[in-house]
Amino acid sequence: MEIEIWSDVVCPWCYIGKRRLETALSRFDHADEVEVVYRSFELDPSAPHHGHELTTGVLARKYGRSEAEMRQMQQQLLDVAAEEGLEFRIFENVHTNTIDAHRVLHLALESGGPTLQVELKEALLAAYFVRAEDVGDHEVLRAAATSVGLDAARVAEVLGSDEYADAVEADIRRARAYGATGVPFFVVDQKYGISGAQPAEAFTQVLERAWTDEHPVLEVVGGGEACGPDGCAI
Repeated sequence: MEIEIWSDVVCPWCYIGKRRLETALSRFDHADEVEVVYRSFELDPSAPHHGHELTTGVLARKYGRSEAEMRQMQQQLLDVAAEEGLEFRIFENVHTNTIDAHRVLHLALESGGPTLQVELKEALLAAYFVRAEDVGDHEVLRAAATSVGLDAARVAEVLGSDEYADAVEADIRRARAYGATGVPFFVVDQKYGISGAQPAEAFTQVLERAWTDEHPVLEVVGGGEACGPDGCAI
């Protein structure tokens, strides 16, 4: 079973959704046969590559709210994150561009497969939300990438070019084709879509349904007389 996840590394609900999916997978009998692949989605392609403005102010301006109102809304988000075991430093987050983070995630997928990519995704989310680091900064990206085992020279090569930019754009086009206008967006076996950070129970239901689709269980009706492996009784 394949689960594709469209998300951004500066999306708090993507981190919460990741945890909820992981909870569902921990309860799923066939989790060892599930492959998770992350796909790119840029929440704000126009964001500066080395942001200095705090996200709170940017969001307040975007949605026509005061910073006090936005901080109150963000506090509610902090409370939800805490329920998933995540301690966000969201008031310290800077508004930053994520194209380079997505390119390095594609490098991880190509170099080490989905498992390595998932490790890097976690490292980047933790860098931004838990440690309030700027994931648009190449030093931060290099540190995260090498911490999970990516080759430092190869990471520097990617960051010094536009390699994988076409792969990022292809992911975004696929998201649009699916009708996804926000993230996180989960696609299971290219058949079931889950929009947003749904409760773990919702993920469990879809996982079970998708598994049954591919591994139907025969329902046996009746228990009439029959011959067995040792022959017939009469």
